Amino acid sequence: MAARLGVSIATVSRALRNSHEVGDDMKQRVQELAREMNYRPNPFAQSLRKEAPRIIGVVLPNLVTHYYAAVLDGIEDYARKFGYTVFSSNSHESHEMEAAAIDNFINLHVEGIIACLAQDTVDYSHFKELHDMGIPLVFFARTCLPELFSQVIADGDVAAQNATQHLIDTGSRRIAFIGGPNHLDMVRRRKHGYLQALRENHIKIDRDLVKCGEISDEYARQATNSLLSIENPPDAILAFNDIITYSVFDEVKKRGLSIPKDVAIIGFTDGDASEHVTPKLTVVADKAAEQGNKACELLMRAINGDKKIYHEVVPMELCIRESSDKRK
Repeated sequence: MAARLGVSIATVSRALRNSHEVGDDMKQRVQELAREMNYRPNPFAQSLRKEAPRIIGVVLPNLVTHYYAAVLDGIEDYARKFGYTVFSSNSHESHEMEAAAIDNFINLHVEGIIACLAQDTVDYSHFKELHDMGIPLVFFARTCLPELFSQVIADGDVAAQNATQHLIDTGSRRIAFIGGPNHLDMVRRRKHGYLQALRENHIKIDRDLVKCGEISDEYARQATNSLLSIENPPDAILAFNDIITYSVFDEVKKRGLSIPKDVAIIGFTDGDASEHVTPKLTVVADKAAEQGNKACELLMRAINGDKKIYHEVVPMELCIRESSDKRK
């Protein structure tokens, strides 16, 4: 603001504090420019002028899941090396809570933000505000506005295609996909890979086997039971994430069906539990901590003045265990 007005920083500071040392005309000019630039006072800078903490904010949809906890761990590990403290906020998959978290981070004057969209977010105005204010932002996993912000995603399309191909190669033919809302790019990528594998193997696509709705235990259980109740049920299920994976696993077992003989299962998750259930789960490992590291690296670049927009892809890995091969 001082540069725009051609005055000293001290003059702007006094005008914002309504000091008698600055004339009314200058106060008005400063306050009008402050509104135009959406300026907000920084409580940290005011109370700790010489030793203000270096803070970045992270907005996560569901912190209690292994994936998001591992991403946050990767972010914190990278940020710590550069003297940054990480504040995290759980949106609980709510657009309203996500927008409130962004607003809180703006008020805290964090130096940058890393975010993953809540599943019901279709209005991106709170993120556009960050761009207009010049606050660095990096998305990971579920993203939007690729023309404005750097992003870190997994190769979900390739991973889903490889997982579906493995199911086909090991004896499955009626393969279902249970995912989240179709507007999420993360869901679209994984569904695309699943469908591509069916096409390349000349397996007819049955839309009744594709269930994309809410990312929740309740929806996953409902979708699983719906699929298993149709006249020609699936003999395999590819599950979008860890919440859906374990709900599918539990509902299949509740019906007394054999995994993988009756229903093979592959899930997108690599939490410790995948190796401690019976049968052991074949999973697509999401490399969550690596994604967190990369997202924080891109944020640090932006904070340090790099204006380039990056689109990074972290490859996933198919970990074959017991739940997917009908031949055994």
